[in-house]
Amino acid sequence: MDGRMPLGARLLYASGSLGGNALGRTRDLWLIFFYLGDEDGDPARRGGFWAITIVIFVGRLIEAFDDPLIGYWSDTTRSRWGRRIPFVLAATPFMAVIFILLWIPPNPGETIANVIWLFAIFWLFNLFSTLSGGPMESLLPEIARRADDRLGIVSWQVMFGVLGTVVAFVLSGPLIDLIGFTYMALIVAVVALISRYVALAGAWRRSVEASREIQAESPPERFSFRSALDSIRTSLRNDQFLVFLPSYVLYNGGVLMIVGVLPFYADAVLGRDDRTAVSLLTGSAIGVLLLVLPAVVYLARRFSKRQVYGWGMLFAAVYFPLFAIAGFLPGIPVLAQGIAYALLIGLPLAPVQTFPNALIADITDYDTIRTRLRREATFYATQATLEKIASAAASGLLLALLAIGSTADDPLGIRLVGPAAGILTIAGYIVFRRYWLPDNVTEESVAEARPS
Repeated sequence: MDGRMPLGARLLYASGSLGGNALGRTRDLWLIFFYLGDEDGDPARRGGFWAITIVIFVGRLIEAFDDPLIGYWSDTTRSRWGRRIPFVLAATPFMAVIFILLWIPPNPGETIANVIWLFAIFWLFNLFSTLSGGPMESLLPEIARRADDRLGIVSWQVMFGVLGTVVAFVLSGPLIDLIGFTYMALIVAVVALISRYVALAGAWRRSVEASREIQAESPPERFSFRSALDSIRTSLRNDQFLVFLPSYVLYNGGVLMIVGVLPFYADAVLGRDDRTAVSLLTGSAIGVLLLVLPAVVYLARRFSKRQVYGWGMLFAAVYFPLFAIAGFLPGIPVLAQGIAYALLIGLPLAPVQTFPNALIADITDYDTIRTRLRREATFYATQATLEKIASAAASGLLLALLAIGSTADDPLGIRLVGPAAGILTIAGYIVFRRYWLPDNVTEESVAEARPS
């Protein structure tokens, strides 16, 4: 298991990010807009503004607390298919079906039934998404033991993830215009289902082998809430994990706010009420991400993942606040201003899409050196918990800003999103400066890199 992971297996496993990104980014981009509608009632508002806001915020908070328990459950599972595979096999079909149901509320207008429906289906989707996605992500450190394999996998994950983001950000808008939200969701769900099972095929053999090794080295551990909480508490004593967590959630929160405001920006500021305008903006950002990705990976190999990830945060902190003036400069067509701004969003998108999974894998290796335990899923799940709490807070902050003003006559809330996202990312950069783990985590490299 310490040898190189075959190229074909690496590519298959990495391809799973296509479906995951298609599903998650489609939800992030359109769900709030679908339920709140716009000033012209297209689509019709399906719930009160603050009711929908509270449902999404509370739903994401509740979801966040599922992750550590599911992660620990995955870490302690013993089966002939290994620790992670049974979760992905069983949960993925439910995740896909429930995603479709998100876009089929019981009533066409603004009703309390729609609010209750959104709360229930949103919670179920998040639950099965975690049951499928958490164990899938946790496979990385156990199937890829070498640093170059991990960097290669996360690089390919970004490439496939970009394809998934294209489905969400570029294709979903025209699909909605052509066939509506429900059939758009059906297409995205099928893509996600196939993608995840293909990825599982790439990881299957090494996952089973890794689980057998771990089972031979350590006795089976019985699942209990108390032991799960103890495992989570132990992970939170990892000093590098405690540095990475807040920096990531702040960075990702800033990105989510910029992405989430784009449908409202296109409608109110650019004066475009068609979904294709949103696809044009997001497609511009994705195009630049693809162009710079080889350079980002090259720089990570030459310097380190840590440095390039920090540079991405620093650029985002400086660039995001400029969103306040994009579309408001005199003498320049507003659509040109929007596209020009969207292009450079691709630069901070590249690091936050590329490095987090690999950094967590390094942190789990560091934890194994410190504790002699392998608890990959607990670390990924704890990160996901705080990420989701931060995502809920970012969504709440975005909605609060939109409440200040999100129309053509009063776009103040939209303009404030950029400065708010910049504040989040500069805070993340400041915290991340205390991260010091090397790319190849061994007892010797850790002892050498540790600050005195």
